[in-house]
Amino acid sequence: MQTPSGTPVPSWGVGDITVHRIDETPLPPATGPWLLPDATPRVVAGQDWLRPHFAGDDGTLHIDSHSFAFTVDGLRVLVDTGIGNGKERANPAWHDLRTDFPERLTAAGFPPDSVDLVVLTHLHADHVGWNTRKADGEWVPTFPEARYLTARAEREFWAAYDMEEARRQMFRDSVIPVEQAGLLDLVDVPAEGVRITPGLRLVPTPGHTPGHVAVELSSRGETALITGDCIHHPVQLAHPAIGACVDIDPQQSETTRGELLASLAGTDTLLLGTHFAPPTAGRVVAHGGAYRLRPVPAT
Repeated sequence: MQTPSGTPVPSWGVGDITVHRIDETPLPPATGPWLLPDATPRVVAGQDWLRPHFAGDDGTLHIDSHSFAFTVDGLRVLVDTGIGNGKERANPAWHDLRTDFPERLTAAGFPPDSVDLVVLTHLHADHVGWNTRKADGEWVPTFPEARYLTARAEREFWAAYDMEEARRQMFRDSVIPVEQAGLLDLVDVPAEGVRITPGLRLVPTPGHTPGHVAVELSSRGETALITGDCIHHPVQLAHPAIGACVDIDPQQSETTRGELLASLAGTDTLLLGTHFAPPTAGRVVAHGGAYRLRPVPAT
């Protein structure tokens, strides 16, 4: 499989499951200081293993927007849908994009009409954008044959939240049209997680948002975990206390991240970062009183 540019679609094997990274766009250098303000150049410089893949020599964090697609138990699944094209956004890096994301998804073997399930780790603008596309002046579901899935706690939180206009706009163009089409399913996610289908489980990872979930895959004794935004960047493995400026509950986010990393350290679980720049995936290992990511390159 090759992308529209002719390069191979990055993928990883998890037992019988092949996970494909569907690239949308690299995010600009200014994203790091805004999103993770405590990840200063000095902090980043203290972790040699972050360079050259995850950070530049000047301490700039490398951050991407991408989704993951795979087939499990006969279901063709997409986890998170990125920023989207033509969306009116307050963040200049997200505003009115024109990317070839649908073509990349198709090149990976997942044309939009073939997707059965869209899992949304949470309802932020850079994770729901391709939920919809513009057709005849209206926002319509990009994946008309799919069920869209998110945690009930997530949707109910935002339903009661006093949103600013930019967030209301995001819901108008990327969430409500899916609801109006009858395609959005809300799932109760208990503390122990919930199995959606054999090989696919949602794991509660609250803090960034109240209903945030990570996505666990398992097959033939192998396991992978897709982070969503409970971890934005590998620097947070070395410094789990570093939070994002948009965390709803910073203390809960830090606690969640610490517990998750402790559970993964030294295991064979493949960590797939929703915003991690290539090589994107790796295994969590103990390092200097905290952790680091041992990269596992795509094949």
